Amino acid sequence: MQKRHKLIAIVASSVVLCLLIAIGIAYYYLYTPVSAKAETTYLYIDSDDDADSVYTKLQACCETQSLKGVKPMANYYDYQNNIRTGRYEIGTSDNALTIVRRLKTGNQTPINLTIPEAKTLDRLAGKLAKKLMVDSLTLVSLFCDSAVCADYGYSIETMPAMFVPNTYSVYWDTSAEQLMKRISKEHKAFWNKDGRMEKAEKIGLTPVEVATLASIVDEETANKGEKPMVAGMYINRLRIKMPLQADPTIKFALKNFALRRIYNSMLKADNPYNTYKNAGLPPGPIKIASIAGIDAVLNHAEHPYLYMCAKEDFSGTHNFAKTYREHLQNAARYRKALNERNIK
Repeated sequence: MQKRHKLIAIVASSVVLCLLIAIGIAYYYLYTPVSAKAETTYLYIDSDDDADSVYTKLQACCETQSLKGVKPMANYYDYQNNIRTGRYEIGTSDNALTIVRRLKTGNQTPINLTIPEAKTLDRLAGKLAKKLMVDSLTLVSLFCDSAVCADYGYSIETMPAMFVPNTYSVYWDTSAEQLMKRISKEHKAFWNKDGRMEKAEKIGLTPVEVATLASIVDEETANKGEKPMVAGMYINRLRIKMPLQADPTIKFALKNFALRRIYNSMLKADNPYNTYKNAGLPPGPIKIASIAGIDAVLNHAEHPYLYMCAKEDFSGTHNFAKTYREHLQNAARYRKALNERNIK
């Protein structure tokens, strides 16, 4: 009898030991942190990924041993048929169970997307595509679709005015259509803030016209403190119906943004963006206008100047003039400085 009790005790102990070992192994594989990195990393899952490719991507940032718990949990949750695109955080303390649940439910981490001050819509699309899952061609086709632009109240020429160069929290797998809706929403919020709409109405410009003028101001000077002065000069010209004669519009018309000097022959370009030949504002912005540029137009400096010319010290600022005669003197000094530096 004692031998039998002893045998039962041994068997029971063995079973308990096996259970403890099994629980320990399961705990190790399911609850031990899997990250091999000292900082948070991110897993990007796109539309052509399957369970195997996701597992391969995980191997790049996780401990191989700890990953052994991922596959059985993925099978348990039927992850193969529940793959969701997105950018997923892999924290230093995340375990297999946490990761699989996160992937299966699509609990992704947003990114901070900054709208850049791109000069053209195709350049904008290229820069945004580097930050999002959507490709640049899809974005270009949408940005340059006249019907899509019309739906948002723009033309292809004025579409750049809808983009406000700010930073927004979005999901990496945001579609082109979702991005457009978000940008439109942010644009309306921007113009309804800080009295911008009222200021635009006060100077007789629409938000699109403000963005168009701001894009010229941005190209004329990178000095934020000078932007209101430059904006004020162009508004003075608009008020008396004087051609803007803005050199940056010539660069845009010629699609040569690297030009360092504008020659008289270039001013004859037959292009609607040539503000030497065409009065008033060009058809649309010549770049994505900066917030500083927009606010400079809305809060432009009141002064009597009608002319400006880059300073001969190449400081990036300008000499302003009331009369054309004074302007010619400023221009002569600048040309002399260009020639002395052999700038063509």
